[in-house]
Amino acid sequence: MRNPFYISILGCLVVLVGVGCSRDKKPEEYRGSVLEDLPFVYRMTVQQGNIITEEMVDRLELGMNKRQVQFLLGTPVLTDFFQTDRWDYTYTIQRGHDPMEIRYLTLHFQEDSLARIEGDIRPNPARAQARPPEEMVVSVPDYQERKGLIKRSLEAVGLEPKD
Repeated sequence: MRNPFYISILGCLVVLVGVGCSRDKKPEEYRGSVLEDLPFVYRMTVQQGNIITEEMVDRLELGMNKRQVQFLLGTPVLTDFFQTDRWDYTYTIQRGHDPMEIRYLTLHFQEDSLARIEGDIRPNPARAQARPPEEMVVSVPDYQERKGLIKRSLEAVGLEPKD
């Protein structure tokens, strides 16, 4: 037969754990330190999402396929499993104590071609024409063979002919 004292202690523990886990009141908002609001306290810049620039959006054209759009803008941060023909690009940045800037761009596709563009930044052909053409020059260094440890050792001993 069990001791009623242990059963009552076990019952009290179960009730305390149940009361502790059933906390109904949740904090309304994350509240940091009071010192965070002071102007001389450093707050780092926080960026999240896809960086969306006017140049990138100006290159968009209706009728582009998904691969071309993905090449220009990158993979969208938000993808909806049920709406595969809608891509959402969002970008947020908070610089120090300034308010958070939010930019969004939503692209709608029909049968793998871009049909509609919505968002804060829209393609502007006049802005694209006014922009001077950019020339991209890529310099490729000459090939230099990197010899491995074994090949260098064999050359040092004289067993491998030098190039």
